[in-house]
Amino acid sequence: MNELITIFRTQSDVEASIVRALLEANGVMSVLSSPVTHALFPLTVNELGEVRIAVHPEEADEARRIIDSHRTETTTQVVRLRDEFETLQRSIEYRFRDRGLLEHAMTHTSRANEDVSGGVADNESLEFLGDAVLGFVVADLLFREFPASNEGQKSKIKASLVSAATLARLAERLALGEHLLLGKGEEKTGGRHKLALLANAYEALIAAIYLDGGIVQAQAFIVRELTPLLNDVREGGAVGKDYKSALQEYLQSRDRSLPEYRLAGTIGPDHRKQFQVEAVLDGQAVAEGGGPSKKEAEQEAARLALERLKQDAPPSGGR
Repeated sequence: MNELITIFRTQSDVEASIVRALLEANGVMSVLSSPVTHALFPLTVNELGEVRIAVHPEEADEARRIIDSHRTETTTQVVRLRDEFETLQRSIEYRFRDRGLLEHAMTHTSRANEDVSGGVADNESLEFLGDAVLGFVVADLLFREFPASNEGQKSKIKASLVSAATLARLAERLALGEHLLLGKGEEKTGGRHKLALLANAYEALIAAIYLDGGIVQAQAFIVRELTPLLNDVREGGAVGKDYKSALQEYLQSRDRSLPEYRLAGTIGPDHRKQFQVEAVLDGQAVAEGGGPSKKEAEQEAARLALERLKQDAPPSGGR
């Protein structure tokens, strides 16, 4: 049996993972080895050891060709690949000292489950932490910005700001879905556009910023993101859009019957349950939305139904 040939060396655990994924995407299987034990968070092992990627001899030339096609700069020691999160870091106006934290925040459970080595951690623990950081910062922000509002009013605003629907829309604005690391199954079912996955990744991103830069940087990011929504509140508006009301108004203006919402099922464990709700028009389901509560799932179903109706509508002036 031929021995494996090392075709790539780096001191970055994150870079090694990117290279290995690149090879696998092109049908080249590889083996990663390092004297360093992988930690919960991806890390840079500059002072600890070298990470090596090896392949079968007959695939060595093809593997080198694939890697060379993705190089951006050459040094005497390590040739680094493009920073696949560079665009995201510019969008969030924060540059990570430990890029492994950002990769961790973008890693969905489906991707971690497909990694047989057990060296890939999903973003669920970061999501939990991010939810707590977000809640604290928003509560502090509302206390300072709306001193005349009573507790009930502040609670209502807070609930809207931290809802899955709001976080998903903020994630979409950052194009967070394009940066998610998903398993093949989740990729095929449109995971990059799912409300729940986007909202969870957004909370994980907040936690990653907090762990990398502290509460000051996390607070600065959250304030930047929420300022436009808070301005809407100051002007007497609501946070986000009520898609159920918008759908109802759209149908009424066209003399059509009002929609109904039907629970299609639930997925996930009790502590992370996701509700699936169908928007039903004239007895037919036209869209299905998901969310951590029936209310948010209904809003997502209404949003998707409204989009579909507008796409199918004849051009204005067609009557």
